[in-house]
Amino acid sequence: IQMGLAENQLSLDLIEQWSVDHPEASICTAQGASQFRRIANFQDYHGLPEFREAMAKFMGQVRGGKVTFDPDRVVMCGGATGAQDTLAFCLADPGDAYLVPTPYYPAFDRDCCWRSGVKLLPIECHSSNNFTLTREALVSAYDGARRQGVRVRGILITNPSNPLGTTMDRGTLAMLAAFATERRVHLNCDEIYAGSVFAKPGFVSIAEVIERDAPGCNRDLVHIAYSLSKDFGLPGFRVGIVYSYNDDVVACARKMSSFGLVSSQTQHFLARMLADAEFMARFLAESARRLAARHDRFVAGLREVGIACLPGNAGLFSWMDLRGMLRERTHDAELELWRVIVHRVKLNVSPGTSFHCNEPGWFRVCYANM
Repeated sequence: IQMGLAENQLSLDLIEQWSVDHPEASICTAQGASQFRRIANFQDYHGLPEFREAMAKFMGQVRGGKVTFDPDRVVMCGGATGAQDTLAFCLADPGDAYLVPTPYYPAFDRDCCWRSGVKLLPIECHSSNNFTLTREALVSAYDGARRQGVRVRGILITNPSNPLGTTMDRGTLAMLAAFATERRVHLNCDEIYAGSVFAKPGFVSIAEVIERDAPGCNRDLVHIAYSLSKDFGLPGFRVGIVYSYNDDVVACARKMSSFGLVSSQTQHFLARMLADAEFMARFLAESARRLAARHDRFVAGLREVGIACLPGNAGLFSWMDLRGMLRERTHDAELELWRVIVHRVKLNVSPGTSFHCNEPGWFRVCYANM
């Protein structure tokens, strides 16, 4: 059973029904064919104006209407992978480093490192405080990199967190914005699960924090990556977004986006769907309800057999605690247990070592992909 893939299939029926009810959104139907020539012809790297406007409005809607986004700062990329690769290229030189709180998304090692040559250095977080990022841990990681002669160019966070399934609180985000300003390093916020929060506390975006809680921070150092792959379950559409408050980064990212544009047909369809604010509100509410129901059922089932999870309120997964099942508290023992789960129990889950977790025995389990 595939429980290692962070994919959201719980609410695809809602999008399917919307597409049936709005055939004009597709240029391949009789109702939408009048737009075929316009959409099929060459489009510049900025993308369709209606798509960028709809995306900017939706990004505000999914953040509770507490902030607004400028369509002219919306840069398209080939999925969140393309967004992170583009940001790494724009912000850092080969050998520079990002500081990343652990545990973190394994594919950041690909997204930020393969082409741009960025190093990812861990900010060690621990289960003793539910893996909460502290200023002390951040300073320790920063000073450690400096002692090694490594230039730190940025801090990379995921909020909501993959793999923890938690949201970052307002105070921590304000601390990060202040630290980035003090040390002149970039703050790269991956917010691709912003619309997948299903319980309190709610989601707080860095966009809101820099306006309300850290107004003195240097906005030129703040960047957001977003995508429709997780919140909508549309990874095949390859829609990623870079949103930067830095004019030079927007200009550079726009040029680099020519290597990973989103097809005009996809933009055309999504522009109409995202602009349907009433449908989007219903979708987000129903998606949250379904995610909560699946999460609660899954966690309750584990609890019945004596297995605990980190308390979570977001994402498509739970951070499962199997430390008590380890032969010994080592990463080798964790992988040994993982092989038993995969080959004998027939469940594909992800071991904590793949997320650079320094505490053996934690596993990410995805529950929304079926």
